[in-house]
Amino acid sequence: MFSGVKAGLVSADVLRREQQELRRHERSNKHLEEESRHSETVFRDKTGRKRDLAQERLEQRQKAEAKSERDEQYAKWGRGLAQGRQQQQNVEDAIKEMQKPLARYIDDQDLDRMLREQEREGDPMADFIKKRKAKENKEKKEKPRYKGPAPPLNRFNIWPGHRWDGVDRSNGFEQQRFARIANKKAVQELAYKWSVEDM
Repeated sequence: MFSGVKAGLVSADVLRREQQELRRHERSNKHLEEESRHSETVFRDKTGRKRDLAQERLEQRQKAEAKSERDEQYAKWGRGLAQGRQQQQNVEDAIKEMQKPLARYIDDQDLDRMLREQEREGDPMADFIKKRKAKENKEKKEKPRYKGPAPPLNRFNIWPGHRWDGVDRSNGFEQQRFARIANKKAVQELAYKWSVEDM
């Protein structure tokens, strides 16, 4: 039988001997049973080395946190950073508006500023104000100008400024070109005067 005792008709003597042997075997295994009762299961990997389950759980938790953080970042990028900031600004504005009293009077500065900043179609003063602001900004950001003797002519009529000091560093091509243009013009003018001299 599975328990180790004989099957079928057995005398009492043989039965007693088998039971004593079973008890002795159980007593000899008792200390092993006690030791194994409180011991932890040893898990091994494919190569046979012991696995540290606590460390693996910690690593998995860290990976999951990093993945969730990365997914959250991608979700934020997917919605759009500018749209997120705009939504946050709208929430802040709504909270600010909720804290104000319900009735708005003529001396409400926020309402006045908001109405002034709105651009309406067909507003005749809007273009004037835009031009004035553009002019003010242009005056503020004006680049340094060339101050010195008259610079040599160039084919683009560029005046020296903060990017060019007005010194001619060319090989003389432009002067030759201007001389040819002036000569051609003079010849044309002379030919015209000669052709109309008899009239």
